[in-house]
Amino acid sequence: MSALLRIFGSGKKGETQPSPQVAIQKLRDTADMLEKKTEFIEKKIEIETATAKKCGMKNKRGALNALKRKKRLETQLAQIDGTLSTIEFQRESLENAQSNTEVLKTMSVAAKALKSAQQNLDVDDVHDIMDDIQEQTEIANEISNALSQPVGFQDVDEDELLQELEELEQEDVEKDLLEVGTPSHELPGLENLPEVPTGIQKQKVQDDDEDMRKLAEWAL
Repeated sequence: MSALLRIFGSGKKGETQPSPQVAIQKLRDTADMLEKKTEFIEKKIEIETATAKKCGMKNKRGALNALKRKKRLETQLAQIDGTLSTIEFQRESLENAQSNTEVLKTMSVAAKALKSAQQNLDVDDVHDIMDDIQEQTEIANEISNALSQPVGFQDVDEDELLQELEELEQEDVEKDLLEVGTPSHELPGLENLPEVPTGIQKQKVQDDDEDMRKLAEWAL
């Protein structure tokens, strides 16, 4: 028979079993009572010790009787300490059992909720959906890559571009050399040459306009 049954009854059929909360409270009340009893016994032990010292060798019988009572009280105190340890262990066990019961209830409710949430789900359907998601993701990536490619422009060989740049620079150098070697068109004394008569200039402009008109008519 367990200690709890010895304290709270044998648990016969038909008897109301105490709830964990009630049992824990009773254990606490019992522990409080035993602690008070411990304080009372400790005070009595101090009194008996003082009595034995007071009697001493002058009253040997009185001193011995005081020491005997002190020993009996110390024995009771040791027994109470053992009982308190047992009660504390039982209280902790009940508290742990109560906590485990609440945790188990919560886990049971969660398991039922999970089962209810998944009852309309099929593993094969989930795999099919995930495959579809993967396929659509790959297609979206391919579309993004295609859209990001430049249109109407082809890569040009960089070596060809460098060669063309060198040729352009060489042309500029040759042009500069030719300009350095060409004599100036402004010869001395040209400013003293007679100007072309104004009538001749006007005739030349008219001829040029006539040529431009005929060219425009031919183009039409």
